[in-house]
Amino acid sequence: MFLADCQARLAFDLLANTWNAVVVWSLRHGPRRPGELRGQIGGISHKVLTETLRRLEFNGLVERHAYAEAPPRVEYALTGLGRSLLAPIETFGAWAFEHADEVLAAQDRWEEETIASPTPPRAERPS
Repeated sequence: MFLADCQARLAFDLLANTWNAVVVWSLRHGPRRPGELRGQIGGISHKVLTETLRRLEFNGLVERHAYAEAPPRVEYALTGLGRSLLAPIETFGAWAFEHADEVLAAQDRWEEETIASPTPPRAERPS
């Protein structure tokens, strides 16, 4: 199912980027200007938000609307394809909420075992 040419990998690649799912989720209630998105999301730089929006636009998940006004105004909105990702993102978020403590405990155990071990670990800590 997840071979190199598998279409499911495309979906995982879209969600693997830290900000893609966050931006899609932030657009679920309608169009937003970049400044509104930054305020809503928090912790994302202007540059990273711009790169994320361009990547999502490239993949057909968001559309950019530029208005011929002074000063110029730009808004981003989900496409139908982008809206179709909301349910999987919500499911993934629910899983994360339910299992976050278990994942953090596993990370703590791994670090404790690695530090306590007199021999170097077989694998480096994953990022």
